[in-house]
Amino acid sequence: MAESTKKKQAKETKGSSLFDKFLNFIEKAGNKLPDPAMLFLMLLVFVWILSAVLSPIDFGETHPLTGNELAVKNLLTGESMADFLANMISTFVLFAPLGIVLVAMLGVGVAEHSGWIDAGLKKLLNFTPKAFLTPMLILIAIVSHTAADAGYVLVIPLGGVIFYAAGRHPLAGIAAAFAGVSGGFSANFIPSAIDPLIMSFTLEAAKILDPDIALNPLNNIYFTGASSILIVLVGWYITDKIVEPRLANVKVDGDEDKMPQMETVTDKESRAFWLGFGAMILGIIGLFIWAWPEGSALRDPNWDNPDVSSLFSFQAPLMQAIVPLIFIFLLIPGVVYGYVSGKYTSSKDMIDNMKKSMESMGYYIVMAFFCALFIDAFSESNIGLLVALKGANFLQSLALPGQVTIVGIIILSAVVNLLVGSASAKWALIAPIFVPMLMQLGISPDLTQAAYRVGDSVSNIITPLLPYFPLVVVFCQRYVKNTGIGTLISMMLPYSLIFMVVWTIFLLLYWWIGIPLSFESNYVYPAM
Repeated sequence: MAESTKKKQAKETKGSSLFDKFLNFIEKAGNKLPDPAMLFLMLLVFVWILSAVLSPIDFGETHPLTGNELAVKNLLTGESMADFLANMISTFVLFAPLGIVLVAMLGVGVAEHSGWIDAGLKKLLNFTPKAFLTPMLILIAIVSHTAADAGYVLVIPLGGVIFYAAGRHPLAGIAAAFAGVSGGFSANFIPSAIDPLIMSFTLEAAKILDPDIALNPLNNIYFTGASSILIVLVGWYITDKIVEPRLANVKVDGDEDKMPQMETVTDKESRAFWLGFGAMILGIIGLFIWAWPEGSALRDPNWDNPDVSSLFSFQAPLMQAIVPLIFIFLLIPGVVYGYVSGKYTSSKDMIDNMKKSMESMGYYIVMAFFCALFIDAFSESNIGLLVALKGANFLQSLALPGQVTIVGIIILSAVVNLLVGSASAKWALIAPIFVPMLMQLGISPDLTQAAYRVGDSVSNIITPLLPYFPLVVVFCQRYVKNTGIGTLISMMLPYSLIFMVVWTIFLLLYWWIGIPLSFESNYVYPAM
């Protein structure tokens, strides 16, 4: 029996593709790394030491925005260590993903533990063919970009729940959702706050060469809309043909009591679900009525145009309130479902659901503490900014043809994204180099920005420096307890590599055919 098993394993190993062996190596090597929380602590110490080593070196770079010399800051000086200790609490408390995750999870906890989400998933699975769960999930993940970072908290864990309830591997569902939320970050047919934010840096960079230039705030919306179809189709293939088959032998060993079950929805539960859903819809309609008038307090009062785009400004109160709104719109149906179904007998039941949700976040809070300190130190050191500038200047020095430079921008953006997570921070740094350079080659700022957004998206899902990366590891551990960084990276690497290749080719073909990037957008400079 043992000999037969060994032969079978040998045959499977022999038949594995080179790519499978590579992913297996990544997984094993990655999982040999320390616990993620300890890894961030070790990286923090490494950044301190590296900053001390590099700080005396003159790299000959100036910050493109301030004009000041860009040097590595020594974080091991007495002054820097004193600042580190003095600001440790605020660095952790002000760590952006922490508040987003905890506030949203309070609403998720009520909607989930009251049974409203479970009932909704059962109804969804009743009329959605199993084969179409993957594209549906990725599409939902892409649409979630409209709600800022809410997709990380809501859609990614939902991916695991949907797949597990459908009898599929839950980690494949998490991977597909993560790919849509983060790997396809720049693919969306609905405007969001990131669109005008990125454009603002493109515009400032373009004004270096042409002070009178004007750009449409949604200058890539046709391309990002078309890209959403691409990401859904490619992500569907990768999930069903590459990722899920590799997970076939990965045992789901999480707590079964906390996982969705497929019991039939009773008439009482069905009525409770629809009443809860109706209450949520009424709330959304009320929000729409509040936001629609031109003088609405939810619009950005400093926006140039009073049209609907003022709702999607990064500074618009509506965009700033996305996470609290998600909390409210999940709390309402959860409470209604709880009382109508009989799950709730008092308000204490709702609070208990919130408490149960927070109990599952304990490990994430520990990881977030060390992750916040590391990311803050890495940013303070200027090491990531220096790498970005050196890469941009090197690409500029090659003086390559426009099409090749566009590909170079995509690759460079993807690589730098492994070190500097913020899409706007990176673009603010390298846009003043790339945008004027390509304008002189006759390429419009609109096209240069589109190339950057492709590169900035595809490597999000393989870098532990992504602030939400530890959270996704926690979501995976609900189903497979020994999930580590290596497991997650090996799952997401096929998406990252294939997205980069296919999306780059797609942009080049889109450009070659001449399909508009958006209304009032151009491929050439000056505009014809």
